[in-house]
Amino acid sequence: MSASAERTERFEDHALGRPYHAALVDLKSRSHPHSHRDYYEVMAVVAGDGEQLVSHAGKPTRSQQLRPGDLLLVRPRDHHTIVGAVRFYNVAFPATGWRTFVGLAGVDTGWDSGDLPPHVLRSDDRGARACAAVLERFHDAPGQVDLIRFWSDLVEMVAPAAPEPKGPPGVPEWLITATAAMSREDYLREGVPRLRALAHVSDAHLARSMRRYYGTTPTEFIADLRLRRAATLLATTTRTVADVAYACGFASASYFTRRFHEAHGAAPRQFRGAARHAFVPL
Repeated sequence: MSASAERTERFEDHALGRPYHAALVDLKSRSHPHSHRDYYEVMAVVAGDGEQLVSHAGKPTRSQQLRPGDLLLVRPRDHHTIVGAVRFYNVAFPATGWRTFVGLAGVDTGWDSGDLPPHVLRSDDRGARACAAVLERFHDAPGQVDLIRFWSDLVEMVAPAAPEPKGPPGVPEWLITATAAMSREDYLREGVPRLRALAHVSDAHLARSMRRYYGTTPTEFIADLRLRRAATLLATTTRTVADVAYACGFASASYFTRRFHEAHGAAPRQFRGAARHAFVPL
């Protein structure tokens, strides 16, 4: 995969207004090469024969064979493409939500370690059945609880086979609690000062912990939450752009419009119109 042929996909560019995206894919030859900026993607192979060509963080491209029963988790910063005639379920969800879930559940999968995404070969169809169930709910106004149910099924299927973690230990409870609480609109409007107050640690310790466990800074974390919340409000409500800007903690509608355009490549009103026809690409 050449760098020029790849593109980086954002979750909100393609699956707005819903907590996740699900699809049953019949691939005939090859998917376009891309990487994920801020979401994970679960693949459950049900038929066919193929391979995933993947590289991570600039490492050389490697191949993973795809057979019926296989489960794969594609991570942020994995550059990948699927080759072959393969039928598979595809479920995509935001990275921040997943990391909060595994922290609250006390699960350390080790999935973000290593050069290759996790690849689990199962002798049953539990993966396909779990994906089929979450796909069915996807077509009927899915909620966050549907995604959490899928995550619970996923962890039960693959955590025992996950590699030993090579990164830092589990996310500390104080950080999980503080970051999870920031989804409240009133806290989101307050931004980093509220996150610091909820964390009850020094600014330096908060910054180190955010970088270590979430790979970001407090300021970047809040900016991402605000823009993601704004995208959801634009896609699912009729609130004005000014109302959305205020709800998400932006100082003015013009500043919000500029930041939103930088993040999503479109003005808020244009984005709202396109969101109804969005999907997660292969």
